[in-house]
Amino acid sequence: MKVETVLPFGKLDPGLRPAREPLDVTNFYEQARRVEAIGYDALSVTETKLDPFVQLTLAAQATERIELHSAVAIAFPRSPTVTAQAAWTLQALSEGRLNLGLGTQVKGHIERRFGLGWHPAGPWLREYVEALREVWSCWQEGRQPDHHGDVYDISLMVPLFDPGPLEHPDIPVTLAAVKPFLCQIAGAVADGLRPHPICTPEYIESVMLPAVGVGADAAGRSVTDVDVMVAPLIATAADQAGLAVRMEEVRARVAFYASTPSYRPAFDAHGLTDLSIELAQLSKAQRWDEMPRRIDDDVLRTYACVGTHDEIVDIVRDRYAALVRSTEFSIPITTPDEEELLASMVAGLQA
Repeated sequence: MKVETVLPFGKLDPGLRPAREPLDVTNFYEQARRVEAIGYDALSVTETKLDPFVQLTLAAQATERIELHSAVAIAFPRSPTVTAQAAWTLQALSEGRLNLGLGTQVKGHIERRFGLGWHPAGPWLREYVEALREVWSCWQEGRQPDHHGDVYDISLMVPLFDPGPLEHPDIPVTLAAVKPFLCQIAGAVADGLRPHPICTPEYIESVMLPAVGVGADAAGRSVTDVDVMVAPLIATAADQAGLAVRMEEVRARVAFYASTPSYRPAFDAHGLTDLSIELAQLSKAQRWDEMPRRIDDDVLRTYACVGTHDEIVDIVRDRYAALVRSTEFSIPITTPDEEELLASMVAGLQA
């Protein structure tokens, strides 16, 4: 099993209502070098506060070996041609190490945060990937693009804007998903599937992978053509006292996810529909402080890997090793001893 981590590196995950902090991007280059030195297989970046492609540019310059993942970049606010150009640039800069992870975002954010019109997410994302690959192909083959779909009509490329072919033109595309229909889209057109952290191993195996298989069969592919990459919720610390603190932080995260209607299928599958409805009502009422208390220890351990440092590697490996290609994993580190411990954990997961 491959192991990845996410930048910013070595920080605690925020809880339900993370504090607003000034952005600090000055140490991303050194953080990426540190990640590679520890022994990770991949480094990923998110699109929350910072542009993922700028982050990956720094990581590409700082590293030589590890895969570089956008986990994930939001597709719809960008034209497929814009995303194609950013990915082509990063693939050249990293000498073939990019994995382009794309996500849809929910309708409210597309309309109200990005100011765009909405289309049904599944067909839109499928066409997006097809258009993206058509632009890449036109650059690699030296021809005009020829994509005509319901959302995009792309038929023009002139020499001034054609970057030309790459030595490593095959860029893997990984799609984020929770619901079965997006899993079908991944099975049909993607190289990878990135389940949301709230997707348990049981949900992945019983709901997501069968849906990937449906999409793959329809496209004449195999479910094994689609790599699964997870970023599990993890509560870990050196001792029980520290673990109790981390459990409360992750409990708040589970409560937030359970309150989000888009993620409800992952709770329905475990018989927790009523809980997710209750948490959604508390969220609408902005009764944030009450929400974590609704997540008991059994529910917490259903959705998170929980254990001390000497337990957590076995827990993560037992849950995911037979099911996925790679897992995200990290612990906050502030001392050389903690960095050495993390390196040994990464090696344990890889083994």
